[in-house]
Amino acid sequence: MPSKILLVEDHFNTVQSISKGMKENNIQVEIAYDGKTGSDLAISENYDVIISDVVMPEMTGIELCRFLRQHGVQTPVLLLSALDSTDMKITGLESGGDDYLTKPFEFKELLARVRALHRRKKGLEVEDVIIVVGDMIVNTHNKTVFRSGKKIELTPKEFKLLEYLAQKKGQVANKSEIVENVWEINFDPGTNVVEVYINYLRNKIDKGFSKKLIHNRSGIGYYIKD
Repeated sequence: MPSKILLVEDHFNTVQSISKGMKENNIQVEIAYDGKTGSDLAISENYDVIISDVVMPEMTGIELCRFLRQHGVQTPVLLLSALDSTDMKITGLESGGDDYLTKPFEFKELLARVRALHRRKKGLEVEDVIIVVGDMIVNTHNKTVFRSGKKIELTPKEFKLLEYLAQKKGQVANKSEIVENVWEINFDPGTNVVEVYINYLRNKIDKGFSKKLIHNRSGIGYYIKD
């Protein structure tokens, strides 16, 4: 059973009806009344399922799906629409939606579909973990990194280093910790591999951006923060 969903819907009565039904089934509901707010919540919080209307202010449900998939968010999305055409359903699914339900609908069918999407997600045996640092989004499941919407291509070792620092967001990691956790070998004081890879990351993550995310504390180590 899902425990937390995001509802992106601008019709008050629909919001009230769905929220009431979900809460009666012990499912927490967070609400966004426009697509832009929905997209901001979806990339900064973890949800079991997202329910989104197709016709929305600021960003349609179709655009919301595309935005989330482009940014590495793989949370299942159930699209709602009064439009019952086959072409619209295909567009919704091809944009990254996982299911499509036509309005009006019975709440019990909506709930059954939400549960099915959650089971499908759990069947993957691993949930996406999204780490957000400023305008950078790190997806530790898909191994993707975006900064201000731009995809950053990293080698596996560069990603592992970035992931380690991002998970410790704001905390300084010394060279010994980094080598032992990223390279999984005993630390050799004579090696400069950490400095080399930090430089690689800075060239890819910080170069061209006014705000730097990768920092060092002289004589101690490195950390990431906004």
